[in-house]
Amino acid sequence: MRTKTNWAVMILIALGTLLILFPLYMTLTIALKNPEEMTRSVFAIPKTFHWENFSNAVKMTNFFRAFRNSALVTISTVVLTLLTNSLVAYAIARNMHRKFFKGLYFYFISAMFIPFPIIMLPIVKLASALHMTNLVGLTILHTVYALAFNVFVYVGYIRSIPMALEEAATVDGATTWGTFWRIIFPLMAPINATVGILICLSTYNDFLLPLIIISDQSSYTLPLVQYIFQGQFNTDYNLAFASYLMAMLPMIIIYLFAQKWIINGVTQGAVK
Repeated sequence: MRTKTNWAVMILIALGTLLILFPLYMTLTIALKNPEEMTRSVFAIPKTFHWENFSNAVKMTNFFRAFRNSALVTISTVVLTLLTNSLVAYAIARNMHRKFFKGLYFYFISAMFIPFPIIMLPIVKLASALHMTNLVGLTILHTVYALAFNVFVYVGYIRSIPMALEEAATVDGATTWGTFWRIIFPLMAPINATVGILICLSTYNDFLLPLIIISDQSSYTLPLVQYIFQGQFNTDYNLAFASYLMAMLPMIIIYLFAQKWIINGVTQGAVK
């Protein structure tokens, strides 16, 4: 029996797809044009592909040094986040019957509603006082700043894991530390993948926190080095978009391959 096509949904999906692909198309076409072709038509496909825009953008931004900085901060943040945030969430999830841990949970959740610009100045002063205006400090701040959302996600997932598994491990002589790392943490693989990918995307693309923290230009991340194209009176859009395209390409590839884990982790943690 043939199912009836829901054309309203199909049209909305098509429009949504165009809405997503059009900026990518514009980025690609502008990156492959020269200024003369830009003045004739912004939307047209370039007649000649100017691949030299990419090499010129690499030289102007010292792209590979900035990419190394971004990759170092992103990978370190993901690893540190998974190891620490999951531990905090586990302690809260298994002690929600206690007032202190329940209050701590809502304390973390409340941090999700505080806009980042409000805490910018205290963060700058604290980072400067602790000599954290470098890539190490940036990694730590990313890890701490993500704690509120990650605790919210982790706690919901951990509470869906049966307590019987931990009780059986305790009977066998496992400590709380051993139970977490040998039993609970491996079972958290789907939500760890979700958190890891989301942290990877947000850290790699973050502009505001590195802007207020990093003082040494040799430690600039990719979003920061894009500033080089922002002139007071003129902007070389062709080189700028070539640099933007190279910067976002790794995250596009990662997301295309990892989106199923994001959905899988969220849906598994949604049902107890």
